Amino acid sequence: MKIVAKTDIGNQRNENQDNYRAGRQPDETVWALVCDGMGGAQGGKLASGIASATMEELFAANIDTIKNPEDMKDFIFSSIKSSNERIHQKSMQSVTERGMGTTLVCAVMRDNLIQYAHVGDSRAYLYRDGTLLQLTRDHSMVQQLIEEGRITEEEATTHPNKNLITRALGVSPSVEVDYGEAYLAAHDIILLCTDGLTNYVTDDEIAYTLENTQFYDTADVLVQQALDGGGLDNVTVLLVEAEPLEDTRG
Repeated sequence: MKIVAKTDIGNQRNENQDNYRAGRQPDETVWALVCDGMGGAQGGKLASGIASATMEELFAANIDTIKNPEDMKDFIFSSIKSSNERIHQKSMQSVTERGMGTTLVCAVMRDNLIQYAHVGDSRAYLYRDGTLLQLTRDHSMVQQLIEEGRITEEEATTHPNKNLITRALGVSPSVEVDYGEAYLAAHDIILLCTDGLTNYVTDDEIAYTLENTQFYDTADVLVQQALDGGGLDNVTVLLVEAEPLEDTRG
């Protein structure tokens, strides 16, 4: 599998509170994650850093030992729980860091299966044959309003509360995590991103870019589109392209 990523502070922010990690294990399993921190006095940057470092530590050390999807699902949940606990414990040690948190979207890709989980409004997408499918459901105020029929998706893009999320890592001792899985075909692209991309680049524009851009250029192009569209937030994108499975039969 191919991996490419990019993060940018954006046009207005004083620091980048986004974070990302990715790795390829010896057995060719690929894992990836993106975080978007929140909280003043560098709390958001600290929270996303703790989450990213914790997930990287656990994934890199343990994924090779996990042999089936059900155990992998349990491991993803336990890793996110550990990340949540570390952030929350840290936030309790300082008044200036209290209430800090971060979104998280992560994925593990092995053979032809992706297993993914998320908290907050950072998203996972699957791009296949010209079609972009959003795999995750935002944990956000505007998403709730959309589902209640109180606003349209178009109205959500300019809603004054569009940046309010309803779940985050670290703000409470425990956290509710959403999980999903999907089969991967050759040349599928998985996109993990923060809302610094999706607030400024539409799904149609993302799909067009993935269709018409060389894979290793996609991260640069998507980030530049977000900056050109306003770029008022940090922006992070991470993409993984599935390659054809090798035929190991004798």
